[in-house]
Amino acid sequence: MSLVLRRLFATLLLMSLLAMVGGLVGLRLHAPVLGTWVGAFLGVLLAGWRDARRAGRLVSWLRSDLDGDAPRDGQLWGEMAYRTERALRQRERALAAERQRLGEFLRAIEASPNGVILLDAEEQILWLNQIGAVHLGLDPQRDLGQRITNLVRSPAFVTGLQAGESSEAISLPHYQSRLSLSLLVRAYGEGQRLLLTQDVTERLQAEAMRRDFVANVSHEIRTPLTVLVGFVETLASLPLDGSERQRLLGLMGQQTHRMQTLVADLLTLAQLEGSPQPSADQWISTQELLAQVEVEARGLSRGRHLIQFPDEDTLRAQAADIAGIRSELLSALTNLTSNAVRYTPEGGRVSVSWTLRPSGGGTFEVRDSGIGIAREHLPRLTERFYRVDGSRSRETGGTGLGLSIVKHVAQRHGAELELDSEPGKGSVFRITFPAARVRLRNGQGRR
Repeated sequence: MSLVLRRLFATLLLMSLLAMVGGLVGLRLHAPVLGTWVGAFLGVLLAGWRDARRAGRLVSWLRSDLDGDAPRDGQLWGEMAYRTERALRQRERALAAERQRLGEFLRAIEASPNGVILLDAEEQILWLNQIGAVHLGLDPQRDLGQRITNLVRSPAFVTGLQAGESSEAISLPHYQSRLSLSLLVRAYGEGQRLLLTQDVTERLQAEAMRRDFVANVSHEIRTPLTVLVGFVETLASLPLDGSERQRLLGLMGQQTHRMQTLVADLLTLAQLEGSPQPSADQWISTQELLAQVEVEARGLSRGRHLIQFPDEDTLRAQAADIAGIRSELLSALTNLTSNAVRYTPEGGRVSVSWTLRPSGGGTFEVRDSGIGIAREHLPRLTERFYRVDGSRSRETGGTGLGLSIVKHVAQRHGAELELDSEPGKGSVFRITFPAARVRLRNGQGRR
């Protein structure tokens, strides 16, 4: 039997009972019919009052914050309250799950390295992440609901936005820095648009560096090749005596050696960039490294400079091993020392030292009394083919890649390269290795 029929049956039963009672009372008062009708009417009023009271309690609960339990009065009204409460709780759980998914989605967009801005059909900001706000100079809270073209007035941005959906990114400058941004516009919904901004500064710089690198390599190789071609044509077309022929062959040998050195440095850089990080289980003695560097430096100087290396007592006191690749470390130290010799005038001083640091690391230092370098050039010295004085560098046999190799070797070994120089007062180059890649000798073991 349904709840409605049960409720109707209960009401009829109550009305019948009260009608009988009313009839008995009316019989004593000599008015049985009237008593019956009065009793039936009281039964209807009592049933209606009880239902109205239960309905009022249900309505009061519905009008409240719905935190408590629904009233459980009787079968019909209790069932209605239970069904209503269950439907509301299910809807609340569904909304909570949707809010959680939306929050996770928005947090994922916030974690994106790209800027995301949502616009309505009137170009008003519906939502944007922090990166998008930084890219366009907006406030994620204050600027919601504002028309974006009133806030971002860059002509490139306005043109790209008014052009509608674009298949290719639009380049635009950052509003207050040297960053380069790209803008992508996508349509969705009913006239709504999605704006994606991306910081492409590093990519553009890398492309520019790649173009410069190719141009520099072509230039560096073309010069000795042109000289060699001229010498070959001279040898083939002109009758030369023995001394002239030997002079030309010597010059050709110099240009050939220059190209070999350039190609070797390029291959070294390519190998450094494409190789995995050096392991920390191969140890090289600093004494052996300094001994070989000293041989190279004195051979390059040929007695024209005062070259100082640590004496045996100092080496024993500072004896240590470095974890890394021997050939790379030797290349870095040799490059620093050879640069010091090349750019120090005859009679100048070049000193090389190794010092253990209190923190557990160690520092190779190359100090010279050469021509020095102006401070504006120091940040760019490690760039490929960067030369403070290009003609002098070529005259001394440099390729413009030495300090770039040193920088890569230092980075691969977790070390730091420090430069300090002043025109007319010489230069100082330091490579400082962390404690994790340095161990003491003389029985003290690894740090």
